[in-house]
Amino acid sequence: MPTFDVVSEVDRQELRNAVDQAQREVTTRFDFKDTNSTIELSDTEIRLHSSTEDRLRALRQVLEEKLVKRQVSLKALEWGKVEEAAKSSSRQAATINAGIADAKARELNKFLKELGLKGVSSQTQGEQIRVQGKKRDDLQAAIAAIKEHDFGIPLQFQNFRD
Repeated sequence: MPTFDVVSEVDRQELRNAVDQAQREVTTRFDFKDTNSTIELSDTEIRLHSSTEDRLRALRQVLEEKLVKRQVSLKALEWGKVEEAAKSSSRQAATINAGIADAKARELNKFLKELGLKGVSSQTQGEQIRVQGKKRDDLQAAIAAIKEHDFGIPLQFQNFRD
């Protein structure tokens, strides 16, 4: 029976490259001079720090431009609130979302059921969803429908097998 997996992953290497490029651009740009603007990447989040809220917004824009250029989906980031930090500076954190959470998995499974494709079924397996069907054409129609609908997370399709 043909199957494929729906996953939500972030290419860590491309993410790291985008953060490094953004940090390099910030150190060379004149409008960021003496603002102590930094971008830090950890396993689960990206932290931005700058002297003013205005510079923080510009810093976020630089980072997002680099992420888009490196084809890292902006849906993979969940931005937190802008916080006041020491010495009247501002900071903001973005959580990196990888994997499909239970609520999103239920939403995806429900969406696939509502499509009404004959012989297509789906089940959650950890942080991914396995979709199986009797015909390849039905699975390809399911992929096209999932791509058209916005679930708020980046989705990739892997292991398409006959």
